Amino acid sequence: MRTVAVVLAGGTGLRLGLGAPKQLAAVGGRPILARAIEAFESAPDVDEVVVVMAAGHVPEAEVIAKPYAKVTRVVEGGPTRTESTLRALAALAHEPGDTRVLFHDAARPFVDARIIAECVATLEREEAVAVAVPSSDTVVVVEGDRVVEMPRRDALRRFQTPQGFRLAVIRTAYERALADPRFAERPPTDDCGVVHRYLPETPIRVVPGSEQNIKITHPVDLLIAEQITARESGPGSAG
Repeated sequence: MRTVAVVLAGGTGLRLGLGAPKQLAAVGGRPILARAIEAFESAPDVDEVVVVMAAGHVPEAEVIAKPYAKVTRVVEGGPTRTESTLRALAALAHEPGDTRVLFHDAARPFVDARIIAECVATLEREEAVAVAVPSSDTVVVVEGDRVVEMPRRDALRRFQTPQGFRLAVIRTAYERALADPRFAERPPTDDCGVVHRYLPETPIRVVPGSEQNIKITHPVDLLIAEQITARESGPGSAG
């Protein structure tokens, strides 16, 4: 059974205000995209890496990906997360249904080897896996400006990536989603959301994430990322 990692770098990063996709920005002197690719390149259980890059920036991504032997192609992404995932699935049309596929946000450059290994191991016996960390904040449901529900914090988790699936499962989930005329009105924000909505009988197992597996979205996240890389390269580090 093969494992393919899909590094989703289709976003434009407008909230960072960089004027270019955030995955091309440097953190600790190296592109965010390179760091994300390298995590899967070094994972012994990952056989292949496919990069889905923001439209108009495929050549830059190809330059970044060139040193990594497991990267087999760089695919142009779509205008939405859903469209980028669909283009990745089209690129994997030749793969058998039992292939394990890990979808990972390129904007999470610090995913570690333990998380990847646990996702792959879980997909040996399960059909879907998510990565999550406990919520340290109280999360409430509001309507307008009024609190209408306060779920128990100990039951809440914050999703990260990768999210992994047997290929046949994620294919079927998106086939059902695209057949639903209401899907485009309120699409889920991630691939687990598509599976949960359209294949509710499929359990999604959760493996522990890491507080270091941050998603770089806002300018402050770049500052945090620089601190992480400084700590990794500082005195006493393995690198």
